[in-house]
This record gives sequence, C-alpha cells and structure tokens, in this order.
Amino acid sequence: MAGSGWTEFEEFVALCGPRLLRSAWLLTGDRHLAEDLLQTALARTWPRWGRIADEHPEAYVRRTMVHVHASWWRRRWRGEVPHDRLPETPGTDDRYGEVDLERTVQAALRRLPPRQRAVVVLRYLEDRTVEETAALLGCSVGTVKSQAAKALRTLRDRLPDGVTVRG
Repeated sequence: MAGSGWTEFEEFVALCGPRLLRSAWLLTGDRHLAEDLLQTALARTWPRWGRIADEHPEAYVRRTMVHVHASWWRRRWRGEVPHDRLPETPGTDDRYGEVDLERTVQAALRRLPPRQRAVVVLRYLEDRTVEETAALLGCSVGTVKSQAAKALRTLRDRLPDGVTVRG
C-alpha cells in the first residue's frame, strides 16, 4: 500500500473491509456494534495513514479494534447475569440444532472477558499464530498462551456436553 492519500485508504478499506468487519463481528457478537467498531477503528487509523500505509495497516486496524472494543467493554455494564449452566441444547434430530449450537457457542464466546475473546478470535477463528496474535494485541507470547488456555477452559465448562473445544 504505497502512498498516503485518500484513494489508497479507500482501496485498503474496499480490500480489507469485509475481513475486518468479520473480525469486529466476532469480537462484538452484534452486526451493528461490529460496524460501529470497524468505523471507529478506521476513523482512528486515517490520521496515521501516512505512517502506517507502507507497513501493515490491516494489523494496525485489527489492534485498534481490539483496544476500542476493550475500552467499550470497560465503560458499559451490560446487565447480563452469568449462570453456572447453559440451557440444554436440542438433540441432533432437531433441524435447527446446528443454529442453536452456533448461537450457544457465540453466547459463550461473548461472555468471555474481552482479552480472552480477542485471543480466541484471532488465534482460532482467524487462524493466526501465537506470535501474530501477540503482536496484534501488543502483549507477550506467554500472555496469549495463558489467555487462550483460560478461555478454552471456560468455553469447555460453559458449552453443552458433546461439544468439543480444541486448542
């Protein structure tokens, strides 16, 4: 992405926007919040575009999204009350069972602390390496590993029997 002009920024957004929006949705679990998160991250990226355009702008935007999402999380109490057990999921004969399971997994993912959720999204859902994840989050490789282990353990505890969580 050579150059620092508006056209290059627009091209970057057109090329990387769908991937970034998917990541934002995985972080927030809500389409509208994901759009707001991506827009906020892009608005924060534009003033620095001249400095980052030739390096790794997508990584910069992803890291910005993670930080913005974490700050949103700290500022808002969502009124959610965690429960020890999730409701039973329908059996495999239920034609909507796959959708129900997907929603159960999404709900369990949303209940993770923001840092752990970011690690799971980047590491397992976007298939990033431990090193890439650490670089995007601005933390050590050890932190990524420990946060991933905690998140996977929590997900295993919260998901119904028969759902395999691999790490």
